[in-house]
Amino acid sequence: MEFFLTSLVVCVTPGTGALFTIAAGLSQGTRAAVIASVGCTLGVVPHMVAAITGLAALLNASAVAFETLKYLGVAYLLHMAWSTLRDKSDLTAEREQEPRSAGRTILTAVLINVLNPKLTLFFFAFLPQFVSAGEPYALLRMTELSAYFMLMTFVVFMAYGRFAAAMRHHVIGRPRVVCRMRRTFAAAFAALGVRLAFL
Repeated sequence: MEFFLTSLVVCVTPGTGALFTIAAGLSQGTRAAVIASVGCTLGVVPHMVAAITGLAALLNASAVAFETLKYLGVAYLLHMAWSTLRDKSDLTAEREQEPRSAGRTILTAVLINVLNPKLTLFFFAFLPQFVSAGEPYALLRMTELSAYFMLMTFVVFMAYGRFAAAMRHHVIGRPRVVCRMRRTFAAAFAALGVRLAFL
């Protein structure tokens, strides 16, 4: 129960993945939100594999490795902020002039979560605490817990994305609202990057 409650808090707390999914839902609708949710969920896999295979111990012991991962995340968040701020395209209900492909959406979502330090800390430091060192099926147990976390991530992000998609028609066709929305997302990505840099 402690694991599920903590996992729910981690998933529900707005972060880069949730922010990207909400932005996808607002800008392109439900389909994009679903694709973004899938991508963010897939982005959990590298953290899970690293924790299960013991890379967690390596990164824990190597400050350089952890700092490198952290600053890669900072750079990507700042890139997301700049890209969002530079985007001047209009939102339309009928058709996007240059819709983002499913592959590109998934790749961006995966990168966002791969470089998400919250997930790194969760899997590398928190997950092993729920598996005793002497447990005979520790590998299976960690895989099971990770699978639950991924399912929870998908469900929560889907809820965020679908809500954003439902609100889409209230913001499209309103240039000032769209402009403020983009500035807010850009500022949020930048703020998350700056905060990460000083962790």
